[in-house]
Amino acid sequence: MGNGDTRVRGIAARAGGWSARHRWAAVGIWLLFVVLAMGLGSAAGTVELKDSDQLSGETGRAAAIAEEAGIDEPAGETVLIQGKDAGVKATSAEFRAAVDAVMKAVEGTGKVTDVTSPYDTDTISKDGRSALVQFDMRGDADTAGERVEPVLKAVDEVQKNHEAVRIEEIGGASMNKTFDDAFGDDFKQAEYSAVPVALGILLVAFGALVAALVPVLLAITAIMATMGLMGIVSHFQPMDDASSSVMLLVGLAVGVDYCLFYLRREREERAAGRDPETALRIAAATSGRAIVVSGVTVCVAMAGMLFTGIATFKAMGLASLMVVAVAMVGSVTVLPAVLSLLGTRVEKGRIPFLHPDKRRKTNGGSDNGSRFWTGVLRVVLAKPAISLVVATGALLAIAAPALGMKTQNLTLDQEFGDSLPIVATYERVNEAFPGGSDPAEVVVKADDINSAEVKSAIADFRERAVSSGASRGPVEVKVHDSKNVAFVYVPLVGGSNLDKAEKSLEIIRDDVRPATFGEVDGVEAPVTGQVAGSKDFNDQLVSAVAPVFAFVVVFAFLLMLLSFRSLTIAITSIVLNLLSVGAAYGILVAVFQHGWGASLVGAEGVGAIITWLPLFLFVILFGLSMDYHVFVVSRIREARLRGLTTRDAIQHGVVTTAGVITSAAVIMVAVFAIFGTLSMQSMKQMGVGLAAAVLIDATIIRGVLLPAVMAMLGERNWYFPKWLNRLPDLSHDESPEAAASPPPPAVEGERVRV
Repeated sequence: MGNGDTRVRGIAARAGGWSARHRWAAVGIWLLFVVLAMGLGSAAGTVELKDSDQLSGETGRAAAIAEEAGIDEPAGETVLIQGKDAGVKATSAEFRAAVDAVMKAVEGTGKVTDVTSPYDTDTISKDGRSALVQFDMRGDADTAGERVEPVLKAVDEVQKNHEAVRIEEIGGASMNKTFDDAFGDDFKQAEYSAVPVALGILLVAFGALVAALVPVLLAITAIMATMGLMGIVSHFQPMDDASSSVMLLVGLAVGVDYCLFYLRREREERAAGRDPETALRIAAATSGRAIVVSGVTVCVAMAGMLFTGIATFKAMGLASLMVVAVAMVGSVTVLPAVLSLLGTRVEKGRIPFLHPDKRRKTNGGSDNGSRFWTGVLRVVLAKPAISLVVATGALLAIAAPALGMKTQNLTLDQEFGDSLPIVATYERVNEAFPGGSDPAEVVVKADDINSAEVKSAIADFRERAVSSGASRGPVEVKVHDSKNVAFVYVPLVGGSNLDKAEKSLEIIRDDVRPATFGEVDGVEAPVTGQVAGSKDFNDQLVSAVAPVFAFVVVFAFLLMLLSFRSLTIAITSIVLNLLSVGAAYGILVAVFQHGWGASLVGAEGVGAIITWLPLFLFVILFGLSMDYHVFVVSRIREARLRGLTTRDAIQHGVVTTAGVITSAAVIMVAVFAIFGTLSMQSMKQMGVGLAAAVLIDATIIRGVLLPAVMAMLGERNWYFPKWLNRLPDLSHDESPEAAASPPPPAVEGERVRV
C-alpha cells in the first residue's frame, strides 16, 4: 500500500498515465481539438431541420410536396372582430366600419398582402357576432415574427377607435413574436443560470475555488467542442434548437459529474497519505475506468433516439451522444494532465468552514464517509429484506399513476394557460370558428391542377367536408397554377379539443378524401396541419417505443455484464433503472395530468403529458442514472477485489461514494429544476421529471435499494456462468493498491483477474 511504482491495465489508466507524464502536450491537444472543432463547425455552417425532415407520415409528405414545388407558404394572420354585446353583429354599420378600418390599417403598413374581407370569404360566425379579416405577411414565414409589430400596433390603434367591438390579432407571426418576447429571455436566463448554479454547488462540495472551477471549465470546453461538431454533423443529420438545448443540459450534467468523480477520488487518495502521482494513478485506474464504462453506457442510451425515425429525436440523440463522448474523453485525458499540473494547488482559494480539512476535524479525522448515509446503511444492511420491500413498495406506489398516462401535443391554452392575452384570443377564435385558428391543410398535387376532373374533386371535397360533419366551414382554397399544387384549408370540428379534432381529421382522411380526390388518377392529397402533425408524430413515436426500449435495455445489460463480469449485477442494474424511470413517469402523471400538488411546482394540471417527453425521459434518465450506478458498483467491486466480504464491500462502496454522488445529484437536480421554473408547461414537465428522477435515483435507488438487494444476494452478486467466459472481458481496473495486494479468493463462477 505504499507509493511504489505499480502497473495497472486498461485504457483509462493508460490514458491518465500518459497525460500525467505529458501534461502540457495533453492540455495543448485538448485546446487544439476544441478550437479546431469550433472553427470547422463555424466554417461548415449548421444545416437546420426543414419541415419535411421534422414531420412524419402524411404531414411530412405534404411539406415535401410544397418544398419540391418551391412554394414557401407565407405566415398567415387573422384579426378577430367580435361584438362585445349580443346586439352588435356583423350586419351593423359600426361592425362594418371596424372591418373596413382594420383592412385599411393593415394594408397601410406595407407589411402584408392578400387582405380579405369576411364579407367576401364568408368568415362570419353562425351567431353573427364574430368575423375574421385574414391576410399574409410579406417575406419569409420563419422571420415574419420580426416584422409583425407594425401590424399589431395598427390593429391596436383601430381597437381604440371602435370600443363596441373587440379587435384582436392572432397568427403564426404574432404568436412567434409574443412567445419570443415572453419566453425568449426566459430560456436564455435558464441556460445562463445553469453554470453559476453548478459552480456554486461545487464550491460547497470542494471548499476550494480552483477545485470547483476545474469541472465547470472542462464541461464548458466539451460543450464548445460539441457545438462545433454539431455544425459538421448537421450536413448528414440536420440539427435544430432543441438539440442544442438538450446538448447543453446533458453536457453540463455529465461533464461536471465525470470531473467530480475523478477529482474526489484523487483528493481522497491524497488525504489517505499518498503522494500526488500515486493518487492520480489510482484515480485514473478506478474513477477513470468507471467514467469510461458510464460514458459508453450513456452513449448507447442516447443512440436509442436514432431508432425513433423522427428527425428531431435523431438530432437530439446525436448531439447528446457527441457531448457525452467528448466529456468522457476529456475526463480521462486532459483532466489528469490539469490535476498533475496543479498538484496541491488544486486546493487554492479555500473557503472557510467548507474545505474537507475542516470537515475532517469535525468528523473524527475522516472524510471517507457520510454520517447520514452511514446511519441509513446501518439500518438497510441490518434489515435488507424489509428495506427492499418498503423502498420497492414506495417506488411502485409513486409509479402507479403512470399506468393511466395520456400523451398529446399540448394546445396553446394547455401550454401557456392564461399567462398571455393571445391565449384568450386563441380560445375566442376557436369558440366562434371551431378549428379556424388551426385548420387542417390538404396539399393537392396533380398533373394539371386546373383540369376539369381536379376542379370538380376540389369542389366536391369542400362540400363533403362540411356535410360529413368534420367541418363547419368555410373551406378555403388557394391554387398555385404554375406549380400544379393547391392548398385546401379545412377548419376541423373540435377546435382546440384534440380528441374531438382528431375524430374530424379521421373523417377527412378516411372518408372525404377517398370519395373525392381518390377518384382522380395521378392526384396526391396528403393532409397536414397542427392536428394532423400531432397525430402523425404520436403514431410514429408509439411505433418507435418498443425498438428504442429494447435497444437501450439490451445494450445496457450487455455493457454491465461485460464490465462487471456478473450476470446478477447486470440484471439488477436494469431493474433498478426501470424502477427509477417508472417513478419519474408516475410523478409526471400525478402532477401534470391529474394536477396533484401541481401548485407546489408552479404548474397546472393540463390533463396530458407532452408527446415527446416519456421516450425522451427514458433515454436521458436511463443513461444518466448509469453514472451513479457504475460509480457505486465499481467501488463495491474494487473493495471486494481487495479481499473484503461482500457485505463490508457494500458498506465501504456506498458510504465512500455518498458525498460525491450527493454533490453530483444536487447539481443535476438544481440545473434541471431551473427548467422546471419556465412558464411553458412542456419545459416544466421536462425539468420536474428530470429533477425528480435524479433525486429518486441518488437517494432511494442507490442509498437503499441497491445495498439492500446486494446484501440479500451476498456472494451471488458476483455470479458469472462459466459458459459466458468466452465473452470479451471489460471488467474494471483495480487500483494500484489492489494490484499490489494479494487477490482475494475467487468466487465460484468468476475469474478475478489482477
